[in-house]
Amino acid sequence: MTVLECDVAIIGAGTAGLAAERNARRDGAKTLLIDPYFAGTVCATVGCMPSKLLIAAGRRAHQMRGAETFGICASDMSVDGQAVMARLRKHRDHFAQSTRDSINELPEGVRIQARARFAGPTTLELDNGQTVHAKAIVIATGSEPSVPAPYQDLGEAVLTNQTVFELLDLPDRLAVIGAGVIGVELAQAFARLGVIVALFDEGERLAGARHDDVHSALYEALSADMTLHLGQTPEPEVVDGEVKLSWNGGSARYDKVLVAAGRPPSLKGLDLEQSGLSLDEDGMPQVDPLTLQCGDAPIFSAGDANGERPILHEASDEGGIAGLNAAAYPAVTPSSRAVAFSMTFSEPALVSVGTGPDHADFTAIADYSDQGRAVVEDENQGLAVLYAAAPEGRLIGADLCCPGSEHLGHLLVWAITQGMTAHDLLTMPIYHPTLEEGLKPALQDICKSAEVAMRSDRDTGTPAGA
Repeated sequence: MTVLECDVAIIGAGTAGLAAERNARRDGAKTLLIDPYFAGTVCATVGCMPSKLLIAAGRRAHQMRGAETFGICASDMSVDGQAVMARLRKHRDHFAQSTRDSINELPEGVRIQARARFAGPTTLELDNGQTVHAKAIVIATGSEPSVPAPYQDLGEAVLTNQTVFELLDLPDRLAVIGAGVIGVELAQAFARLGVIVALFDEGERLAGARHDDVHSALYEALSADMTLHLGQTPEPEVVDGEVKLSWNGGSARYDKVLVAAGRPPSLKGLDLEQSGLSLDEDGMPQVDPLTLQCGDAPIFSAGDANGERPILHEASDEGGIAGLNAAAYPAVTPSSRAVAFSMTFSEPALVSVGTGPDHADFTAIADYSDQGRAVVEDENQGLAVLYAAAPEGRLIGADLCCPGSEHLGHLLVWAITQGMTAHDLLTMPIYHPTLEEGLKPALQDICKSAEVAMRSDRDTGTPAGA
């Protein structure tokens, strides 16, 4: 049996794991990066990039169908499903190979291709027969699709985000189970490519939309492309080679079922109970979000593995924090976290920034149904909701589902990060005619509310925002 010694051992070579290894090594630690595949990140292989390739194809088809609005005839437009999927895999494989190439550039002796499990707080047993003794360990094992029991016996008819991109052609009829980010994005993309799509979710909320009006805007947009069945838990069965789903009030048959019922942390096989960590009923350790440390142990958890902020840029940040603290253990230092920022690449995109509506002193809405540039582009739908704090109208959050929201969201998260007020943004140059102009009415409303609140405070002592 070979025994390996290191300062920091990292389990998992995804986005968080790579960032943890890089930062620990830069801080002078001897590192070992352990992964059974080194296949590339989830983003490049089965997540962000292949899904956006499918979304891009769906967007182009949708735009061509709507060309007559501009007096342009595209009546002979058709979708070659095999070509769509071939292009997707071509570019997906390129992105994944780029990630693998960067992994291959790691220093000699850092990579160990094996599965790891805990044999103690700082000891790992590998399935290649090796043992690793480390001063600190980073868990960065990512997440994996959850397939509920009723769907596990449907054979090849069941798809997840790990298999859907291997389809050689588009199905005729597709059911999507789960209206979270993955379900919403892929359901709309397939629908815009001509697939008959039905989206199911046992809950009543699409993609976790925080504001009721924003949710309504997303619901309206998706309803134009597919059938929505919220508050429903369908029962599946195989009938004549097809999947029949039955739910309260209806039934239908589909060629494929895409299960997008969440991606829980991938901790199976780690034997975390051997780590000495205190685990909750789901087998999860308590993780400090500012240090990524698990309790007081020399163990850290980053990225999707801790289940807190399963987003790529957050995984990268967390990996960096965990790697530095693992290298410095026991001198662990809290780090400030970025403003919360999430995005669902529907059309319009659903974007959430910072604090939600329950913690705002001022709330203002920018309606894009008649906004000039949106009308020009034939994209005039949806809205943006801005949240600000008293007394001066400092921006603290936003929810958007409107044209250009993925870019407007970046503008707003940068402004919030800098502590800017609505007035600060209004003093910045805003070009005409642009989608950014559409935020002006909401920013002006916040300024008016803040002025009233401040005057009320001075004159009568009325609480701000009352």
